[in-house]
Amino acid sequence: MDLKIELKKRADFFNIQLEKFIQGGSPETLYNAMRHLPLAGGKRLRPVLSMISCEAVNGDIVKVIPLSIACELAHNFTLVHDDLMDKSKMRRGMPSVHIKYGESTAIIAGDLLFAKAFESMHKTTVDLNVFKNVEYGLIDCIREISEGQQLDMEFEKRKMVSEEEYFEMIRKKTAVFFQYVAEAGAIIGGANSEQSNALSQYGLNLGLGFQIWDDYLDLSSDLETLGKDIGNDIRNGKKTLIACHCLKNAKGEDKKILDKIFGNLNATDEQVKNVYNLFRKTGSVDYAKEKAINFVSTAKQALNVIPDSNAKQILSGLADYVINRKK
Repeated sequence: MDLKIELKKRADFFNIQLEKFIQGGSPETLYNAMRHLPLAGGKRLRPVLSMISCEAVNGDIVKVIPLSIACELAHNFTLVHDDLMDKSKMRRGMPSVHIKYGESTAIIAGDLLFAKAFESMHKTTVDLNVFKNVEYGLIDCIREISEGQQLDMEFEKRKMVSEEEYFEMIRKKTAVFFQYVAEAGAIIGGANSEQSNALSQYGLNLGLGFQIWDDYLDLSSDLETLGKDIGNDIRNGKKTLIACHCLKNAKGEDKKILDKIFGNLNATDEQVKNVYNLFRKTGSVDYAKEKAINFVSTAKQALNVIPDSNAKQILSGLADYVINRKK
């Protein structure tokens, strides 16, 4: 099995359905702004995961497409607003929505993506009770993502954040969406409670591993490849697992250096490198790597109750991909 080919095959099918759903609309400027990010590509992990979870319980993936579209549009809605809050100028190699269309239109485009997500959900052809279950799940999912985003911003203003607080933040901000799409895809596919619960746990742990691996990738390179974004994360006091672990374990002079530089908007490039070196010296980078690997291992264990199939192999391969990717 070639994982990339399997994922691309489903992503390509999904992209056709997505483009059909979001075509047209007036005022044209608003709808162009709404389509800007969804049609710019991306990994499509969330919709593809919902499709594979449906397949894994012998479901018909055509039935899960409205959910898949809803999840991708909701995801892009969060990205449009995230870029506004972070003042990010680029996304997926293109100007962010607020850069290309202006901040006011970007806000409305994000709101429209949110509305279109629920429009797509209502095209789901399943039993009414099943529909209510998955729609309420999406509502809860977006609520928790909003809470996680707020926690992430608040943590930047704090000197210390515990690992427990960090895990709760990334559970809400990132992992809950993976959890939702895996479970909802299974439910629409006709899964029994044991199977849907297993895929829920798979998605949750996959999402936790995915986010922590992002933290690891950002700081696992050599000093020469230390990027601007990492410098900004250090200056802004971004509470990744690596930072939380280092803040807790740094001692003596190292602790003083960390307290002085981490979260200092005026830190020089040399000072940023000093903090980067501390992250490695305290073992915090390797610690994050091991945590990501452990979460992914737990995700794969959850698949034990799922019948053997090509879809199950893809889910297992996707878990491995999360902790082997380079970006």
